[in-house]
Amino acid sequence: MPRRWLIGNALWLQAGWWICVLGAHRPWLLVMVPIGLALHLRYCQDRGAEVRALFWVTLAGCVLDSVLGAMGVFDFAQWPLPLWLALLWLVLASGLRHSLAWAARPVWLGALLGMLGGPLAYLAGARLAGVALPMGVMPTAIILGMIWALVFPLALRVALRSKPDPNL
Repeated sequence: MPRRWLIGNALWLQAGWWICVLGAHRPWLLVMVPIGLALHLRYCQDRGAEVRALFWVTLAGCVLDSVLGAMGVFDFAQWPLPLWLALLWLVLASGLRHSLAWAARPVWLGALLGMLGGPLAYLAGARLAGVALPMGVMPTAIILGMIWALVFPLALRVALRSKPDPNL
């Protein structure tokens, strides 16, 4: 895997997170996500596997966040969840076969990354995007940590059903 593509993918994940979260209050920014994804797909050798990963991980993530919203973990202004959050799932999914693939093995590594990184990303995103946390910050962080310790390794497994893209 060319290192420059992995670095580019990692940078895209960071930029995409900011674009999506800031897009909660500046929706015009969200136009950059399809552009970034189109560029991402341009460099994927196995576009079919990539599109399948994008679809299934995003669908599952949107269902998960909708359920968490319905259970009162989040209080979104839109129902079942805002567009910027659905797009954020696409951004995350675009890194699973590439710059995040290293976390797939051993499984505990993905669980640890999910347990720590998931809640941090959600809490920071909620604060910047104006998503209310009715249960409070700590209970929400604990719930998200437990969920993401399972969700992230599963998302990696779904995305990596075929081998990681050797072109990125």
